Amino acid sequence: MMKDGIRIINATRGCVLVSSGRIADNYWTRLRGLIGAQPLAPGEGLLISPCTSVHTHFMGFPIDVLYVNGDHEIVGIDANLAPWRFGRFYKRVRYVVELPAGTAEETGTAVGDRLETHRAPVE
Repeated sequence: MMKDGIRIINATRGCVLVSSGRIADNYWTRLRGLIGAQPLAPGEGLLISPCTSVHTHFMGFPIDVLYVNGDHEIVGIDANLAPWRFGRFYKRVRYVVELPAGTAEETGTAVGDRLETHRAPVE
């Protein structure tokens, strides 16, 4: 069964952050997020929209969190956010992107970078 997935590119750095991602855009998928999921593999990610803040309660692995405004500009990053923690809160955030821990550092992703999102079917 095909579902709506997402591909996310850091347009500023010219690199793919998420090649096979999921979208959480309703109450239930946003509530669940990555709770109970396996650790994200390189190239995987979750876009949560709308969303201004996250937590990692009931997760067994750290993540990188990108906080993104309506212009697709990164306004904040929580790198290596450990399980059982709260992320920061930013007023201008429209959506967040959850990535495998270390992705932001490995790709040089920084506050001020702009993202491109492309819907893509996933299995």
